[in-house]
Amino acid sequence: MTMSIQARGLLIDSVREGIADGSLGLGAAVRRLRTEVAQMQQTQFAQMCKVSVRTLIQIEQGEGNPTLKSLNAVFKPFGLQMGVVRRNRQVG
Repeated sequence: MTMSIQARGLLIDSVREGIADGSLGLGAAVRRLRTEVAQMQQTQFAQMCKVSVRTLIQIEQGEGNPTLKSLNAVFKPFGLQMGVVRRNRQVG
């Protein structure tokens, strides 16, 4: 099943916003991008990103302590990278 460029862009934006507002964890975001946008198995995607399958699995499961380089490698195919954002202050 092929996704239109517009649909891919909307999905990537949705994932980016989910990460930014805290409603989507990094692991779930990577898994969603890999499966829904790239439509790849873990082995293929890890190879494309030049990370080990073990690293990818740990990132997707929210385990381990991935390096910034590894996180950027898995987000790069989608035009994303890790960064610093201002947190909204919670009152109360």
